[in-house]
This record gives sequence, C-alpha cells and structure tokens, in this order.
Amino acid sequence: ITEQTEIRGQLDFREEECVPVPLNEVEPAVEIVKRFCTGAASFGSISDEAHRAMAIAMNRIGGKSNTGEGGEDPMRFTQLEPGEFEAGAVKWDIVGGDTFRSKIKQVASGRFGVTAEYLANADELQIKLAQGAKPGEGGELPGYAWGGADLPSAAPRYVLH
Repeated sequence: ITEQTEIRGQLDFREEECVPVPLNEVEPAVEIVKRFCTGAASFGSISDEAHRAMAIAMNRIGGKSNTGEGGEDPMRFTQLEPGEFEAGAVKWDIVGGDTFRSKIKQVASGRFGVTAEYLANADELQIKLAQGAKPGEGGELPGYAWGGADLPSAAPRYVLH
C-alpha cells in the first residue's frame, strides 16, 4: 500500500546511471553536524536529565540544543571540570570543555525565565510568536512542574511581532 500512497513509492531509481561522488568533494561529517539542532523543549516538558543530555551531546558534536520556553539554570552556563558530575539521577562522565549550556535560547510571549544573563549566554535567539498546540491565549505551567504555584501563560505581547 505504501507504493500506492507515498511519493517514494512512485519513484524508480536507475542505479546503473548513479555515479558515486568522490569523498574529497563531500562535506566532512564534522561540518555537517554543526547544523544539527534539537527541537525546543522547555524544562518541565522533559526531565532535567534529558535536557542536560541533549545539551551536552549537541555541544560535543558542535550542534545546538534549544532551551525552549522557560529559561535555563545559570549554573549551566559555566564550563564543567573533567571527571564525574552528578545531577539528579544521572552521573555524567565530563570531559574537558563540556557544558550543559544550550546554545539556542527561546523567548516566548510569557517571557518565563528571560533575564539579561540568559540572553547574553545565547549563540542564537529564537523568538516564538505562536504556539499551535494550545488554543486561545496559551497554556499553564503547573506548579508541580517547578515547585511553586500554577503560572498561566501571559497574554501574547503583540509588540514583539
């Protein structure tokens, strides 16, 4: 059924006409991975451990992780000492130059966690103008997700647009 409903099922490859591209003409993997980015995932939508894992992995390959809405713990901006580092339920094997810092900082209408320090530690800013998954004015950050009171998203600030 895939052959009938998917575009790839309608294509035929003429392998006899394919000529391999010489490796010296191909961009090296170390350059390709610099364009790799994670999707925006705010702390609370995923665990702290998952957030740190994405950040450290992307930093190690030269890619970029995205904080998502909600800011980032300033402790993550500093370079870590090599050795074992314990955070939450995870023990990390830190190598020289590792950091948990996300290179992409997201700013959304609620501006949760947005500070001058947060913005200054960005390699790239992502300004979120809309969120398709939530109807109306937006959602709510439940208190149990961050240890405080429920926080409804602020009304959109159309001045940003």
